[in-house]
Amino acid sequence: MIRYYTAGESHGQALVGIVEGIPAGLSISSEYINHQLWRRQQGYGRGGRMRIETDKVEILSGVRFGKTLGTPIALMVQNKDWQNWTERMSVEGSGKGIEKITLPRPGHADYVGSVKYGFDDIRNVIDRASARETAMRVACCSFAKKFLEEFGIHIGSHVLSIGSIELQKRSAVDKLIKKYSDKISKLSVDADKSEVRILDSATEAKAIAAIKACKKKGDTLGGIFEVLVSGVPIGLGSYVHYDRKLDGQLAQAVMSIHAIKGVEIGDGFENAHRFGSDVHDEMISKSGKIIRPTNRAGGLEGGVTNGELLVIRGAMKPISTLANPLRTVDIKTNETQKSRYERSDVCAVPAASVIGEAVVAPVVANALLEKFGGDSVKEIQKRLK
Repeated sequence: MIRYYTAGESHGQALVGIVEGIPAGLSISSEYINHQLWRRQQGYGRGGRMRIETDKVEILSGVRFGKTLGTPIALMVQNKDWQNWTERMSVEGSGKGIEKITLPRPGHADYVGSVKYGFDDIRNVIDRASARETAMRVACCSFAKKFLEEFGIHIGSHVLSIGSIELQKRSAVDKLIKKYSDKISKLSVDADKSEVRILDSATEAKAIAAIKACKKKGDTLGGIFEVLVSGVPIGLGSYVHYDRKLDGQLAQAVMSIHAIKGVEIGDGFENAHRFGSDVHDEMISKSGKIIRPTNRAGGLEGGVTNGELLVIRGAMKPISTLANPLRTVDIKTNETQKSRYERSDVCAVPAASVIGEAVVAPVVANALLEKFGGDSVKEIQKRLK
C-alpha cells in the first residue's frame, strides 16, 4: 500500500519526502511533479513567499530511466528562503542571541504546539506547522495521481466560494463537469486559467475584488473548494469495517490540509435539510446497464464507490496570520498584547484546491490496490481489465 512521509521546516534548508508502495513500471518525470508544484503556488491572494520560491523537485531514489522501481522514492524540494534564515534556523549551535517568539497567533498551532512540546520559542512550532509543508505533500502525492491516470482515473478541482462570494452559475459548471466526466482533470486545466480557480468570470471578478478589500483591512479570507475523481470503478472501499470506509478515509485526507475545518461527500450538508426521496440517487436500467440520473451521494454508498463521479468538498477557514493582528497572551510575560505578524497569504483557497487533488490521490490509489493488487503497473492493468 502507498504511504508517504514529509519532513522539513518552512525556513529550513529543504523539504524532503519518502513515498513507499508505488508499483514498479510507472512512467513519471520531474516535469510532471513540478507542474503540480507550480499549480500549488498560483492564486490571487498569495503572499510574498511565493515570489521567493520556485519549487522544483529532486528525485533522489526509486526511479530509473523515468520509471519507478517499486522501491521507496526519496524526494527533495530546496527552500530558497533558507539563505535568509541560516542563522535563525541553524541545525548546530545553541541559539544564543536569537530572538524567541512568544506571541502565539489565535487560530494557529502556535500556542497548543508550544504547550504540547514544552517550547519557550514558538518558532519551533511555526516552521513545521506552516502550510509550506504541503509543497512536499503535493510532490509525494503526484506519484499516486500519475499511477491512477494509468488506469483511466483522473482528478480535478475548482473553487466554489471565497468568503461570501459564491459560484453564481453552478448549472454551467455542472455542464462542464458532465462534458469532462470521462477525464475530469480537464476541468482543472480550465480552472487553472483563473487567478482564483473559479469557473465563472463574474464570480471570479467579485472574488478578486473581495480579496483586494480584505488585504487593505489587514484581514484574511477562506472558502470552499471541490475535488472530483472520474473513472473510478464500482467496489472500491468497504462497508465491512469502519476504518476501511472510503468516504471516511477521503474526509480524513482532506481534513489533514492546513486550515480545513469541514469536509462533505456529494451534497452532504444540503442533503441533511432534504427528504430522503429528494436525496437518494435512483437507479434505472438503460441499454442493459444500471445508471443514475443524479449523483447527490457523491459517488459513494456505504463507504464503497458506486461508479459515479467522486465529489469531495473542503471548507477552508481564513488563515490565522493577520496583518491587523488579534489579541493574544505573551507566553513569557503572561501579558495581553497584539499578536505578531508572520509573512503570509491573504487567501489560499485556490492553492488548497490543488492540494486537495493531491491528498485524495493516494487514498483512491490504495483502494484500487486493495481491490486488485499487484507489484507492477502491467500486472495491475491485467487484473483490472
